[in-house]
Amino acid sequence: MRVIVERCCGLDVHQETVVACLLIGASGDRPTKEVRTFRTVTRDLEALRDWLAAAGVTHVGMESTGVYWRPVYAVLEGHFDLTVGNARHIRNVPGRKTDVKDAEWIADLVRHGLIAKSFVPPRPLLETANIKLASILSDVFGVSGRAMLRALIEGRASVEAIADLARGQLRRKRSDLILALEGRMEEHHRFLLATQLRRLEAIEQDIAALDLRINERLEPYRMPHALLMQIPGVDWLVAAVIIAEIGVDMSVFLSVYHLSAWAGVCPGSHESAGRRNSGRARKGNVHLRTMLVGAAISAARTKGSYLKDKFHRLKARRGAMRAALAIAHKILVSAYHMLAKGLPYRDLGEAYLDQIGQSRTVANLKRRLERLGYHVKLERTAQAA
Repeated sequence: MRVIVERCCGLDVHQETVVACLLIGASGDRPTKEVRTFRTVTRDLEALRDWLAAAGVTHVGMESTGVYWRPVYAVLEGHFDLTVGNARHIRNVPGRKTDVKDAEWIADLVRHGLIAKSFVPPRPLLETANIKLASILSDVFGVSGRAMLRALIEGRASVEAIADLARGQLRRKRSDLILALEGRMEEHHRFLLATQLRRLEAIEQDIAALDLRINERLEPYRMPHALLMQIPGVDWLVAAVIIAEIGVDMSVFLSVYHLSAWAGVCPGSHESAGRRNSGRARKGNVHLRTMLVGAAISAARTKGSYLKDKFHRLKARRGAMRAALAIAHKILVSAYHMLAKGLPYRDLGEAYLDQIGQSRTVANLKRRLERLGYHVKLERTAQAA
């Protein structure tokens, strides 16, 4: 194919990194290739721009996936002929999917003029601040994050001073925070950020008021609520939802199996002509089922618990989602018996399934020997005891 551009670059853009592939070569010659990876903080994007300018690049291409291309475009605009292509039109060869190969593919398309330019709004409508706090902070709206956001809204402090607002272990990331805070905050960015922060705080106030209201309505159910919170994965909210959805009188359900089916956490039963088909759970109470599955995922992280061990055993055979639904079923069964009998939760322990497996193995071996005509008498050795 005819070469249109002798010095070009293809960019594979992600949230935290940009992979750049530089192709240089005249028509008819094999182009030289150089690949580099840059972070998406403003300082590194400027380094990308300087590298491309030093190499004499004239054309740069990238995909228009998501919003991550926008700050890259804003830094490179005015220095190169930029092409933002439709991702559906820039499909790589099947089976060759890596960031480097994607960048190479885009560069090759730009080199041969095979990418149609998508419409890009003018700078006043497009440019974003490129503040990358989400890449550094696990919770942007935590204590440190909010202090930094308010400082950005005020617009008077330097990035170094804003980075110093970090608390606790986050102070160790001061240098990374400085890079993440080096953006292009304009007046409209501050206005929009202040609006969103006010909206978030208003929602939090409403949630706090609702929590207070729920807590007041839970007053007659303090004992069963406290009992349910003993189950691994069941916190204050999950226990409140269980009581709100099924009550505390378990006599309204014919059995624990009927309750499980009603909640939608009981495995389905579909057998025809002696063959068992899909065991997909039936539809049930969507609110209760959602909370129970969330509690199951939390229980899978509770150290030393039976539910954690059971979850990971099921996950290895059946997958994470089916394992979570199975643990949700076990949590509901426990809640039923605790509410019906007023008993506290008793955890079987992380070693319970190992003990059950050992007992089953011994019993199976004993039966096999007896079928061969032996009389077997088992005695535990001192070491095993």
